[in-house]
Amino acid sequence: MTKFFLSINLICYLLVSTKSNAQENYLNYHSKVIECEELIVEGKYTSAINIFDSLFKQFDFLFLRDIKVATELSAFEKDYESGMKFAELGIKAGWTIESINKNDNLRSLKEQQEWTKIKSAYDSLHKIYLSRLNFQVKEQVHEMFKKDQKKALGALFRIGQKSKRRYSEKKFAPHSEHQLEKLEQILNEYGYPGERLIGNSLWCSVILSHHNSISVNYNSKDTIYAQLKPKLLNALKLGEISPYEFAQIEDWRIAALNDHKLTSYGFLGNIPDNIVLKSINKNRANIGLRSIDLRNNLIDVENETGINLYLPKGWQNGKIKFEEK
Repeated sequence: MTKFFLSINLICYLLVSTKSNAQENYLNYHSKVIECEELIVEGKYTSAINIFDSLFKQFDFLFLRDIKVATELSAFEKDYESGMKFAELGIKAGWTIESINKNDNLRSLKEQQEWTKIKSAYDSLHKIYLSRLNFQVKEQVHEMFKKDQKKALGALFRIGQKSKRRYSEKKFAPHSEHQLEKLEQILNEYGYPGERLIGNSLWCSVILSHHNSISVNYNSKDTIYAQLKPKLLNALKLGEISPYEFAQIEDWRIAALNDHKLTSYGFLGNIPDNIVLKSINKNRANIGLRSIDLRNNLIDVENETGINLYLPKGWQNGKIKFEEK
């Protein structure tokens, strides 16, 4: 009888463990965000709010961008109860009161009586965010980022492509290799230093993108990034890096290897035709990134409603264009 109950307990433990692991796979998280975005395009805002609400209860770490979208959507729909709840989650995820106060789309939300409770609780909510961060790693990665920017600046003072390439291979490449050695140590010990670990999603992705765009000659022979890539993919599943960051890092590598004529994710390279677009959208789906059509449709929603859907900008502002073929 004892063995029987032990077996039952073990089975229950395995089921709970499997469910927990499945919930914490952030590819599932991002697929739900995409589902919300598809509902937004269809004008089904209440349904999107409900799915955001359910999603945020399932995962330990939430990307701030998604909370901001849910909050603005709630304010737009005058669903102030959900808006208050999401705003509180946002502050716990690093949304500053200064940023919230500057957001005109949240004006009606901030006019509600319940908003005074959130303002009075801001300091304690913000401390929850700060307690999650690793400030030692944050300082280390910030220093690495500043060194990278300074070293990359050297290429700007070289005249001609040959001179720039020679500088990149002789001066920047050794520096970058040392940077990636440090980064691998951080990855092994703490995980990917992005929004989840250090509260910044720019520094590390820029360091990796710089490394992936040194030159055709260098990057075609590079094995350092190839060694790191599986760890980045694992970080993607763990919610340590966003699909957009991973796409940025990868697209720089593809662009550098192909004279900026090819793209894997639709950000860099020539404007793709609709045949290449199928491959791009497949690549995007594999990492939990919205399709190009969905992104373009979301921009239409932004223009029509004034809601900020916080679509990544930088390389590609507005719609991503493609040619019919």
